[in-house]
Amino acid sequence: MAQGTVQVTHTGTSRWRRRTGEYASLAAALEAAADGDVLTIAPGTYRENLVVQRPVTLRGPEGMPGSVRIAPLDGVPLTVCASAVVQDLHVEGQDAAAPALLVEEGTPELTDLRIVTRSAAGIEVRGGARPTVRRCTVDNPAGIGIAVLDGGGGVFEECEVVAAGQAGVAVRAGGHPRLERCRVHHTSGVGLSVTGENSALEAVGCEVYEVRGSGVQVTARATAHLTDCDVHRTTADGVTLDTDAVLTLADCRIHDIPENAVDLRSRSVLTLTRTTVRQFGRNGLSVWDPGTRVDANQCEIFDSTGDYPAVWVSDGATAVLDACRVHDVPDALFVLDRGSRVDVVDSDLSQVRNTAVSVSDGATAQLDDCRIRDAATGAWFRDHGSGGTLNNCTVDGTQTGVIVTKGADPTLERCTVDSPAEAGFYVSAGGRGSFVGCRVTGSGGYGFHVLDGCRTTLRKCRTERCARGGYEFADAGPDAAPGTGPVVEECTSDESGTVRPPAAREPAVETANQTAGLLGSIPGQRAAEPEPVIPAAPEREARSSQDVLGELDTLVGLDSVKREVRALTDMIEVGRRRQQAGLKAASVKRHLIFTGSPGTGKTTVARLYGEILASLGVLEKGHLVEVSRVDLVGEHIGSTAIRTQEAFDRARGGVLFIDEAYALSPEDSGRDFGKEAIDTLVKLMEDQRDAVVVIVAGYTAEMERFLSVNPGVASRFSRTITFSDYTPDELLRIVEQQAEEHEYRLAEGTADALRKYFTVIPKGAAFGNGRTARQTFEAMVERHASRVAHVEEPSKDELTLLYAEDLPELP
Repeated sequence: MAQGTVQVTHTGTSRWRRRTGEYASLAAALEAAADGDVLTIAPGTYRENLVVQRPVTLRGPEGMPGSVRIAPLDGVPLTVCASAVVQDLHVEGQDAAAPALLVEEGTPELTDLRIVTRSAAGIEVRGGARPTVRRCTVDNPAGIGIAVLDGGGGVFEECEVVAAGQAGVAVRAGGHPRLERCRVHHTSGVGLSVTGENSALEAVGCEVYEVRGSGVQVTARATAHLTDCDVHRTTADGVTLDTDAVLTLADCRIHDIPENAVDLRSRSVLTLTRTTVRQFGRNGLSVWDPGTRVDANQCEIFDSTGDYPAVWVSDGATAVLDACRVHDVPDALFVLDRGSRVDVVDSDLSQVRNTAVSVSDGATAQLDDCRIRDAATGAWFRDHGSGGTLNNCTVDGTQTGVIVTKGADPTLERCTVDSPAEAGFYVSAGGRGSFVGCRVTGSGGYGFHVLDGCRTTLRKCRTERCARGGYEFADAGPDAAPGTGPVVEECTSDESGTVRPPAAREPAVETANQTAGLLGSIPGQRAAEPEPVIPAAPEREARSSQDVLGELDTLVGLDSVKREVRALTDMIEVGRRRQQAGLKAASVKRHLIFTGSPGTGKTTVARLYGEILASLGVLEKGHLVEVSRVDLVGEHIGSTAIRTQEAFDRARGGVLFIDEAYALSPEDSGRDFGKEAIDTLVKLMEDQRDAVVVIVAGYTAEMERFLSVNPGVASRFSRTITFSDYTPDELLRIVEQQAEEHEYRLAEGTADALRKYFTVIPKGAAFGNGRTARQTFEAMVERHASRVAHVEEPSKDELTLLYAEDLPELP
């Protein structure tokens, strides 16, 4: 297109000046123009470097957008140094060392400009300039989209950076622009970058996406405030803060981030209000270093796509979550390292695959009026110096409610754990903790389970409907120091009156040979006795292998499992006898793989198998140590090997039972520490093959994948034993056993109703087989109690008979 002419309309009142005229070049027109003149540029390509130094209007012809191209061969195509109006121009630059549009002074208005360039910057604002930039587009695959620096500012409305070779918007050296309803995308660097003291950015209603880097980066004492903005589809972190940066996010949405959604370090401060964080590959919030702080109010963090905690606070950082929701994540909140602290108020943590709250390495967590639901572990205080307070919190639908281990010492007040599959509160390995006014209901295990003589304080606690008993205090052993063991004051259970503290240096609770039933009473407390003159007999005599096999035979179903265990036992027994006769004995690998659905008796059989091996002299103790991924895999490089070694050491002389072992080798395991646990196990199983028997268990299909991914593991095991699902008749037999144990009877027709109930009950991933049968019986007992409680003088039949109407509704 040939260069056109410029029509100038002079708006001045002097009769000595021409009011209109045409000029052959833009430079000539600008030279002749006076303040307030309108320069209308004819269509064409202008190879000029324009400098606007007066408050004039420079525009292309109406109705012909893109028809005027400012395209010099080098230098800055357009420089604005006055409060001019520039609109409807197409600006092209080729100088990698210069911007395409430079605004140096004044308050110009730049409207409907399209900048297609390969310059250092598409638009650069510096010095005292305060432009208003509306509906402008920047396409600069070689450099920065928009740069605001050296104290520059201005407002950018409905602008778009469609491509940038570096940052989409860069603010530095005291720049302070405001972005309204802008879009920044397809950049090769950061979407929005703010750096340096006194640099600031305000963005309202903006969107940053398709960025090869972080979406928003604030560093080196800079500040930023984003309201109603979207950050998504980045290749690095969504938002990063570093070195005394300050950022406020209000009503924003951060999602589809492969790394950390928000990462902040080095004394940075972040405030989030009504902001959602979802679909992130690593941490939703990652907070590091002393002085670094996050305050989140009414925020939601959910739908993780990776295998990392949603909120990670470490190295002395602080986080506050007020009225927030964290859900559908592998772990909700990890706080670690001395000086790190998290305060969580009136918040919900739910649908957590592993641990909702993990506190370790001397960190502190304070939770007030919070709700934890559907997690493997509600809260875990892991080690010495770790602690904090849970006050008036509820934990519902977990495997274990609260775990305290290795010297951790939290305080829990007025907390409730409802329906845990295992223990409500579990303390072991030197854990401490104070539990005041806490309550456990509907536990599948014990209400409070305190092992190893831990110095735990229980005051005014209450348990109800705990399957194995309200309280279990396992002894620390004969070498325990005086004064060890839990302190129990004014605690009660629906199974007994007041729970007494355990006698010194004696097991607080006598463990029965049979597992306690759903409604069984608390085992009797043992009184302290004088020191005997002769060695005391063991608490329970070791049983012969045939006695243990006899107990195995009493279990409902599991016919193929019983045959496999008997065959293995026979081989070991015959091998032992051949050795005694001086003959060679075939080497038998004792490690096993258990496959099948949950609730099919895998843990029970593993416990009996350990006792059998002890009776045959193969194992020293035969005790069972049950662990899962969370017990073996650490958060730091190297910590996994330590945890795995510790678990192996606890199982020495017995059986190490790894439930859901396939979780150690997830399908997407590129950055996962589970492989380290597997490698450590394989080595320990080889180096100490006679000290520990290892059993790995899980769903059939997942365990097949686990063994195929790790062939070195498969070679360590002798055989796979499959636990088939119980049939409706076998589930009925479990209920009948429960009824007999607790002195109930099934009325006529109830057995048929139960058989039909177990036939049609949904058998999805959450179906618990034997656990479902026991829960069904417990539900029937509750409904029976509700029915009979209103009878003034019930007969014996009314007190014992369970009817079909007592069956719970199908889930």
